[in-house]
Amino acid sequence: MKRFLKWFAILFPIALVITWFCLPYYMQRALVYTAPNIDDYKIFENRVVKAGTPVPWQLDERYNRTPISDSLKKPFEDYQTVAFLVAQNNQLLHEEYWDDYGKNSRSNSFSMSKSIVSLCIGILLDEGKIQSVDQKITEFIPELKGCNQVSIQDLLTMSSGLSWDESYSSLFSITTKGYYGNNLTQLVTGLTPIEPNGTVYQYRSGDTQLLSILIERVSGKTLSDFVSEKLWKPLGCENDALWSLDTKNGIEKAYCCFNSNARDFARLGQLVLDSGFYAGKQLVSKEYIRQATSPATWLRDDKGDTNTYYGYQFWILDYKNLRIPCFRGILGQYIFVIPDKNAVVVRLGKKRSDVYKGNYPVDVFVWLDAALDLLDKPPL
Repeated sequence: MKRFLKWFAILFPIALVITWFCLPYYMQRALVYTAPNIDDYKIFENRVVKAGTPVPWQLDERYNRTPISDSLKKPFEDYQTVAFLVAQNNQLLHEEYWDDYGKNSRSNSFSMSKSIVSLCIGILLDEGKIQSVDQKITEFIPELKGCNQVSIQDLLTMSSGLSWDESYSSLFSITTKGYYGNNLTQLVTGLTPIEPNGTVYQYRSGDTQLLSILIERVSGKTLSDFVSEKLWKPLGCENDALWSLDTKNGIEKAYCCFNSNARDFARLGQLVLDSGFYAGKQLVSKEYIRQATSPATWLRDDKGDTNTYYGYQFWILDYKNLRIPCFRGILGQYIFVIPDKNAVVVRLGKKRSDVYKGNYPVDVFVWLDAALDLLDKPPL
């Protein structure tokens, strides 16, 4: 028995080391970092999304004169909120930060970046570099096999029918491989059809990644440079953003991993609120914004219900008789656009609720209630 224990003590660590080095690169990183978090830009290679001449937000005369309601403060703490911002009439009404984050602190957008990719498609359509959302994706990415019927619109509406499994909890999922891996192009161009396109909405980050490859090939620019030129600089953003890459000098993790701050994220919401118009320029056509923020009702979801909540990489929420398009990320990252209030709301944090009401985690209603309360309440 002693001899067995002696050999076990020698061989077991050796076996662990051999097993570790036999694991794929992405699995090693997934095991080291265990779960995504809002500061992951620090563990990835990044490309700078350059800001231009900054245009600071104007402050509403009521700026920060009304606190968040005491009845709502606990969820802000429980879900580890790091930033909460409300803008109305193109002015900052309220902003608050926690946990050593501030107005210039970067935080991962996660899937809010999908909506940024959608805006880029709109710009290419406006410029005539894409003729129509009905064009087939294989016109731009011919190496996709068996995808001759999949259109740009199918990708925009998450109805491609391609073989992407949106699973965040499994070490073996393609989502984990995409997040921690180092060859996103190879990963997504290897996708194949598993169901008819253009019929069923099913959330797939791979659809967004394919759109980003299209953007690069049509524009001749990296995704970061394109966003810098067409959105970030024209919007007067105050800080450079970072877009995390799959490897050094690689491609952007387009479906996630755009890193910025609440004030500059709010500019994207303001652009949508103003139907693509900013500072005397139409950056994205009004018609595209309308289409992008309208649900693709010709689709059904995996429950067989009509899709009433997802457009062109934008979520659409009906709440308290308000139609609210939103950007949305997995750990509770949100940009809410509230046209009836002429308002934009940004919430960034480390957690969201695991409980859903309809198609939305219930923390969504906390942030909206807090914002609506601030918008409707006179200052103290």
